[in-house]
Amino acid sequence: MLEIYNTLKRDKEKFVSRKENRINLFVCGPTVYDDAHIGHGRTYISFDLIKSYLEFVGYSVFYIENITDIDDKIIMRSKERNVLPEILASFYEKRFREDMGRLNVNGVNLFARATEHLAEIESQIDRLIEKGFAYESDDGVYFEVSKFSDYGKLSNQDITKLDNHRLDFNEHKKTANDFALWKKTEIEPYYPSKYGNGRPGWHIEDTAITETYFGSQYDIHGGGLDLIFPHHEAEIAQMEAISGKVPLVKYWMHTGFLNVDGVKMSKSLGNFVTIRELLEDWEPMVFRLFVLSTHYRSPIDFSEKSLNQASKNLGRLKNTVKKLLEFRSFLKELDVEDLSSFPLSPEENFGLTSCYNNDLGLDLLIELHNIEEKFFKSMNDDFNTPRALAAILNFTKSINGFIDEQFENLKDVDGKKIPYNDFKVIFEFSCQSLRFFRDFEKIFKLGLFIKDDEVSSDISKDTIDLLLEIREKLRLDKNYELSDYIRDKMNELGINIEDK
Repeated sequence: MLEIYNTLKRDKEKFVSRKENRINLFVCGPTVYDDAHIGHGRTYISFDLIKSYLEFVGYSVFYIENITDIDDKIIMRSKERNVLPEILASFYEKRFREDMGRLNVNGVNLFARATEHLAEIESQIDRLIEKGFAYESDDGVYFEVSKFSDYGKLSNQDITKLDNHRLDFNEHKKTANDFALWKKTEIEPYYPSKYGNGRPGWHIEDTAITETYFGSQYDIHGGGLDLIFPHHEAEIAQMEAISGKVPLVKYWMHTGFLNVDGVKMSKSLGNFVTIRELLEDWEPMVFRLFVLSTHYRSPIDFSEKSLNQASKNLGRLKNTVKKLLEFRSFLKELDVEDLSSFPLSPEENFGLTSCYNNDLGLDLLIELHNIEEKFFKSMNDDFNTPRALAAILNFTKSINGFIDEQFENLKDVDGKKIPYNDFKVIFEFSCQSLRFFRDFEKIFKLGLFIKDDEVSSDISKDTIDLLLEIREKLRLDKNYELSDYIRDKMNELGINIEDK
């Protein structure tokens, strides 16, 4: 039974999706004015893993990330670079998606840009004004926080006790806590609306996007801890005020902070690290494993020591998979054709020595079963990846020792028969271990089977183009379940598909 920690309830809850086996997941995406940093990487790797696991256990997940492609930071940076804001935003969005691709963060089904949802944003503003939750002033449109009695429930704050001195003073707002839905301006870039030329507020782009694709309520909303207040608090206020339906999101999930050598990362301290800078010195999968070695809700400390440990663990996992594949190839040479079952009879002569310890193989099969139970129990406990990893890393010692012993025993074949039951246990253990690592790879996506000779690369370009054309038509018809299925199957064949 899967349990998820819900920030709104401040406790773990049994996970029950709103629609049988279908999950709608939204995660706050980047503001594209600069290269993504390792804090971004931590959050998006974590939610990529969460989506992978949900799909592994049988859910169909539609995962959206917004792209904030119009913002004061983008405008300021574009002036510094002397380029148009839309050019700057497009440039850094492309680099962000390249960075995510290198980290195997490829589970997002739709990247939704703010500028492509301006009509939906205006529609939400219209309804908020009509329902009395928002008002227009000389410089924009604002959400009147005092009208929404539940404001503060996600961050567990009493809105009347907030330190208003920390908020920007604005004479056009009724109270300091009110936040912008539309900012009027005649300074380009701006967009026309019935409320005057201007730009959307930050918070409303997310609810406009999620309402468009998910409706007024959905399953999971994710992001970093730093977004709980005011961003996610504002999202709740906007959408629940519009729809009257509670809650907007069934499960709120937040990743912990990332520090560098125990200190908060910041440019002023000189410890700010972009993903591109990191990947100049480290393999992408080392960083991915480093992230997944800490629980997604816990703070994570980025250091060379931690990366070195992740590199060693990745090497151990790769070495174990390599040994299992080599052992499988060896079994193939013994004319064992079907690795999913044992098809040979006791009377057949394998030409092997009778020198196996049947008890050892049985003990290892039992150990494998127990390890799998620990692994999935950990994953079902709010995606406890460090505990799941510890289980599988400990088991690699047993697997490696077993394979080394079997290779040693099989070196000197002298025509003697091996007892059927002994061979069956050896065969079963190697197959079940390989299957378990394949399942692990589907969830953690660490590139452990990149050189697997079972992956076919001789699919014609015409076939690929046809499948892509079919997928595009399915997506236009909003048949996301079938289009996701085709994408996932193509990914399994080594053909990476990126939805745009």
